[in-house]
Amino acid sequence: MVLLVPFDGSALSQAALKRATEFADYRDEEITALSVIPDDAAYAREHGWLDADEAFAVEALADRMREQVESVAPTASFRYEVPEDVSSMASTTTDITRTIREVAHEEGASIVFIGSENAGRVSTPVCSVGSPVSEDPQYDVHIVRHP
Repeated sequence: MVLLVPFDGSALSQAALKRATEFADYRDEEITALSVIPDDAAYAREHGWLDADEAFAVEALADRMREQVESVAPTASFRYEVPEDVSSMASTTTDITRTIREVAHEEGASIVFIGSENAGRVSTPVCSVGSPVSEDPQYDVHIVRHP
């Protein structure tokens, strides 16, 4: 079994990765950090992954994410995915959520560690992947709300 950590470089995703590392020692499980990188320069800039004048390249962003993961959790495996655009009606958040859930199943995740200020609250913000990912009964979810 695997502990899966969706990782976007934010302080909360770093905190989730740290918590997963502590938990992995207790459970004797492997960790996979997953970066879902939409093929969208505007999204990357909006999330602080790119400067305004920087060229967009998914592989370069994945390398940066990998380096960040290695600095927080050197023993974690790293994986990145570019979400498929399966519906013109789906938002980027929906595509990211679907990708996280698919990878959780592929990896046989026992727990997904999500860094989210919003996941699990009564009102679900449109921009959060936490709530939809946490709805899947195939794995437990650990929500990290504080860095």
